[in-house]
Amino acid sequence: MTEQIPRGVLIGGAVLAPVFLVLLALSRPWYFTSETYLGGLLFLEFLVAAVWMFRQTFFPLVLIAFLFAGLNLAVGGFWTQGRWVFLGVGALVGSIIVIKDRRFSFGVFHLLALFAVLAALVSAAASHYPGFALLKALSLLLVFIYAATGARLAVMGRENRFFEGLVTGCEIFIGAIMAFHLKGTEAMGNPNSLGAVTGVVGAPILLWGMLLDERPRVHYRRMALFAICVYLIFDSHARAAMAAAFVSCALMCVSLRRYKLLAEGLTVILVLVAAVGIWRPEELSNTVSSVTSSVVYKSKSSEVGLLASREAPWQAALDTIRDNLWFGTGFGTTDNGRDASEHLSKFSSMEGVTAENGSSYLAILTWVGVLGVLPFLLTLFVLIGSVVRTVSWMRKTGNVAHPAIPLAMVIVAGLVHASLEDWLFAPGYYLCVFFWSMAFVLVDLTPSVPLPRLAFASKPRPMRQDLAGVASSR
Repeated sequence: MTEQIPRGVLIGGAVLAPVFLVLLALSRPWYFTSETYLGGLLFLEFLVAAVWMFRQTFFPLVLIAFLFAGLNLAVGGFWTQGRWVFLGVGALVGSIIVIKDRRFSFGVFHLLALFAVLAALVSAAASHYPGFALLKALSLLLVFIYAATGARLAVMGRENRFFEGLVTGCEIFIGAIMAFHLKGTEAMGNPNSLGAVTGVVGAPILLWGMLLDERPRVHYRRMALFAICVYLIFDSHARAAMAAAFVSCALMCVSLRRYKLLAEGLTVILVLVAAVGIWRPEELSNTVSSVTSSVVYKSKSSEVGLLASREAPWQAALDTIRDNLWFGTGFGTTDNGRDASEHLSKFSSMEGVTAENGSSYLAILTWVGVLGVLPFLLTLFVLIGSVVRTVSWMRKTGNVAHPAIPLAMVIVAGLVHASLEDWLFAPGYYLCVFFWSMAFVLVDLTPSVPLPRLAFASKPRPMRQDLAGVASSR
């Protein structure tokens, strides 16, 4: 970032800035005795320093800002508003750099994402609460702009540093969450948030890092943290998180032909369960009963059905869709004007507490209606195509050292998890920002492998005589 600023401007700013601060202190000393002004000044200085080293520091700072806003800790209050400042500045600065450098191309995926935002704006205009829905649509626009510019700038040209930092960041995060867990503090606020971040982000990235680095110390450290991550997922009792982690990790092992690792992991789980059954049969019986009620059925009785906890929000979403079929209720809003994603700060896997719509796919259909959902579906379809290409490349090469692999597994985990929780298009939620940032980067890093073709076992039709010559000439 600094190499793009003229040297004279840097020298002039370094000389004039102290003089300006001294004059300000003499003329308005109360600015320097107010906690509000001092806090704002420190925040501004921190923001300028982050912009100064935009490629290296801004992406983790955006994620930290959104994460702190969702934590059940004292730091959450300030970042509830501060996260949008970081996202807005990141989108603006990223756009300026991308336009000036002209090194990044934009394709079908980016065009579909733009159409999705336009569909959200149209639904906001047709909503009974257009002002609030418009703000939510503009928030999604900021997320997509930053993902298409700032997130790509953070990765392209520095893939090794970025993904090494990504794995290290996951290690630190899982270790910190476990430390809070041992102290009895639910740092993530609720079990579902804990399961979401560990199942969608922690498990696939830590498994990839464990496979990537063969140095014994690093390998065993990441193996231990991966085991802790799996424990946290299980302890959350979140079915969506368990499904996301299992599907993404199993797909990674199968795609890389690490069948032995997959079998060893399943064997370890079975051995631990058997050991507990031998030494403490009563505890195992109580655990199975508890898991059956709180994880499988989400209730005290198995008579209500496997997905009973999702039936109510799904039925409510379907009723809302029927009432607002074509244009929806307005992006990010309910039919009574309430923020449809506010439950993400409190949604829990405990009995009686469920997600607003129970599925991101039902949620987006509720918000934008049948006419507006098509660009969202096409965006996801193109993204799934990138995942399929990556998996195909993994099957052909068996090489774990490709940056698209952890991104593809995070996308798989996110899509699975989003089928039972409605955060995928909630721009204020940290998992939404991380998911779409990784999605835009994956589109750039997808290996150049054609999509597999379907082969049908049918007899070929006889070639007409007048077309045989044309076919042979080709």
